[in-house]
Amino acid sequence: EENGHQNKRLKRDADEEDVEDQNKKSPKRKIVLLMAYSGKGYHGMQRNVGSSQFKTIEDDLVSALVQSGCIPENHGEDMKKMSFQRCARTDKGVSAAGQIVSLKVRLIDDILEKINNHLPSHIRILGLKRVTGGFNSKNKCDARTYSYMLPTFAFAHKDHDVQEEVYRLDKETLEKVNKLLACYKGTHNFHNFTSQKGPRDPSAKRYIMEMYCGEPFVRENVEFAVIKVKGQSFMMHQIRKMIGLVIAIVKGYAAESIIELSWGEEKVDVPKAPGLGLVLERVHFEKYNRRFGNDGLHEPLEWTEEEEKIAVFKEQYIYPTIINTEREEKSMVNWLNTLSIHDFNSSVVGMQANHKNSKNSSDLEGSDGCDDDSD
Repeated sequence: EENGHQNKRLKRDADEEDVEDQNKKSPKRKIVLLMAYSGKGYHGMQRNVGSSQFKTIEDDLVSALVQSGCIPENHGEDMKKMSFQRCARTDKGVSAAGQIVSLKVRLIDDILEKINNHLPSHIRILGLKRVTGGFNSKNKCDARTYSYMLPTFAFAHKDHDVQEEVYRLDKETLEKVNKLLACYKGTHNFHNFTSQKGPRDPSAKRYIMEMYCGEPFVRENVEFAVIKVKGQSFMMHQIRKMIGLVIAIVKGYAAESIIELSWGEEKVDVPKAPGLGLVLERVHFEKYNRRFGNDGLHEPLEWTEEEEKIAVFKEQYIYPTIINTEREEKSMVNWLNTLSIHDFNSSVVGMQANHKNSKNSSDLEGSDGCDDDSD
């Protein structure tokens, strides 16, 4: 019996030594991972410890990190232990082609392959780079680019009887859309484009670098277009409301002057477009790259070599999900039917009544967001 206990103890000691040797061979290092994922079926990016019924992207990611041996199991339970930080907290149903997370891991052999082996196919780690020890992907990020893919019949005037599969966006309407989207460029007070922010809250001011709608294209007999927006940071629902207001103007529900009015102190009823088409395209680290990108120790956080993999992932998982879900669930069609409920010249009291009427249709989708007060 004593020999049995002794053998077990020796085996345990040997196993612990193996783990220690492995840890010495692969010490923990601060890295960033480039992630792409289709957000359908997930309650956003950020993990909610203790709410296991709401599955998030990070639940699957942490599980893969533990199973691949990159992090110890107890680090999966307490993410602070691995200094984990995501760049953007994409919300329910929102996808990403260029999400960045920073964390400390053991740099094991074939690390990307091993992590991906434990992930579902609609979540991929496409790249990895070493970063400075104090790097934080959220704080060091100085801009984010989102895209929003939508069927172009969303821009058809409300007085025209439109057959969705037949509708094609004409050049004049696209020019009008881009003229309106360009109005958002610069720094404005976006308190009307989010919730729980007053007009005098300094954090409601946001800087938009560019916003435009690209040339339309046909998929599954329906014409789509992609709106791109690059900004320093975005508040909850901000992008969807920016797009929602432009659609309302182009369709003839609201006057063009409402955009400028919305930046003033008065409360304006701004409709929120569905979350389905929203994708986090890429995050930018210009200041970090200038300081550390060419210091001989660290690589710049640019992903030119991974661009092809990103494009393939979007074609395989993100675009088909948006197109098929739109065809099956008709989220844009249903939302467009709620625009007539909005009173774009209404008072706060009128708005509250309207929001109650349209809440069911507009709040089912996810939200966008990136910074500390965005989700």
